[in-house]
Order: sequence, then C-alpha cells, then structure tokens
Amino acid sequence: HKIPESVLVVIHTADLEVLLIERADRPGFWQSVTGSLDHPDEPLLETAARELFEETGIVADGARIVLKDWHLSNVYEIYQTWRHRYAPGVTHNTEHVFSVCVPRNIAITLAPREHLQYAWLPLLEAADRCFSSSNAEAILHLPRHVHAA
Repeated sequence: HKIPESVLVVIHTADLEVLLIERADRPGFWQSVTGSLDHPDEPLLETAARELFEETGIVADGARIVLKDWHLSNVYEIYQTWRHRYAPGVTHNTEHVFSVCVPRNIAITLAPREHLQYAWLPLLEAADRCFSSSNAEAILHLPRHVHAA
C-alpha cells in the first residue's frame, strides 16, 4: 500500500513561470510533481529529489538545482478514486511542500506511464489549471517563498 505521506514540488523559473504536468491516469488533471514516501523513514528531501527526477528528469544537485523545503504540511482527504492505493481505512494524506527554481530551458523528460505532457505557465494561470487546491495554493504562495531569506 502507498504511504499516506507525500511531497509536492513546485517547479518554477526565476521569473515565476511554473511547470505543470498532466496526469496520464486522469487526462485534464494538471499538477506539480507529487509523490509518496517509498518507506516510512525516507527523508522528505530525499523523497522530493527522487520524485522530481522520476517525473521530470530534473536532478536536484544541491548546487545549481536546489530543493527548498517550505516547512509546510497540508493534510487533505484522499480522493475516493485513489483510496484503493492505500491501506483499508486510510482517508487522509499529509503533503509536504517544496519548490525548486530551474532555468527555463532545462530539459524535461516525463515518465510516460505517469504523465502525458507538460506546460510552462504564468503563476496565476498555473494555479487556475491545478485540480488540487493545495497545489494551487502553493503556487499562489510561491512569490513569498522565493523571496524569503
């Protein structure tokens, strides 16, 4: 069963264009990078780096491409359509928010079984396109986290 603890990684450029990816299992559902912990004691930063690479091919090397932990968690109800992936009785997930600033021309390699296409969008348009309210909210708060010390 999937672990009901996950990461959300908002990928953006310095001028706040946001990368969204369309889910293969739900065409029309756009989101940032997301993914669950592989095991209960997997460090969140490791999960974020792994999911970033698996879903986009982007390597967070800690020098040029640096994941930023927002130290923010959202608890939300798991959509009924995806509850079968979790242990019986699990209804909520805890999502930890990260962001990463990348060059606009970075190569994107999608996981074909997970995503259909990607799009770079202005901040507000990206937030509007997300099906997840916590994802949209994270995108809207991006300027505050990018410009924080």
